[in-house]
Amino acid sequence: MTQDNLWLRQLAQNPGHSRNYVQRFRDLAANGADLAGEGRLIDAMVPRGARILDAGCGTGRIGGYLAGAGHQVTGVDLDPVLIAEANAQHPASTWLVGDLAEWESPGPGFDVVVCGGNVMAFLAPATRVEVLRRFAAHLAEGGRAVIGFGAGRGYEFGDFLADAKTAGFTEDLLLATWDLRPFTERADFLVAVLTPA
Repeated sequence: MTQDNLWLRQLAQNPGHSRNYVQRFRDLAANGADLAGEGRLIDAMVPRGARILDAGCGTGRIGGYLAGAGHQVTGVDLDPVLIAEANAQHPASTWLVGDLAEWESPGPGFDVVVCGGNVMAFLAPATRVEVLRRFAAHLAEGGRAVIGFGAGRGYEFGDFLADAKTAGFTEDLLLATWDLRPFTERADFLVAVLTPA
């Protein structure tokens, strides 16, 4: 089911893609870029010590910030190179190689599933609804999923919202940025806060 995954296709075309991605974020951090916007929003939504799933965690940028803020973070990503970087940068959290369309949480439910970094647009289209269903299944009672990705990446916002509904979510809040700007029809980014129905 992952053969149409855009990340895996990029790796097939350029085996150094993951290492380049890691270096890009190391360079951004070294130059003082603000890499914690998603984490600040999630931190404001949950009590201290919340259980958080960083879905498609990459190098641990979001989850590492949240762990530093006192939360229990588990990160899952398809790419072992990115997981190795997450482990190196944020060793206090749990970072696992896994396919979001197949991964099963071994413990109790999460207070939040955060999926940033355009992960939804990288998924194989056939797995999108299944990934969203699994996000809902990973949540504890009262938990929410927060998912953000940009326009022009092959996954229309309307299609995503329809898929989220099919997967059993209701919309709590739609934003155009991680810094709480309202979503409009002209927005080029979507941050959806979703609750299982």
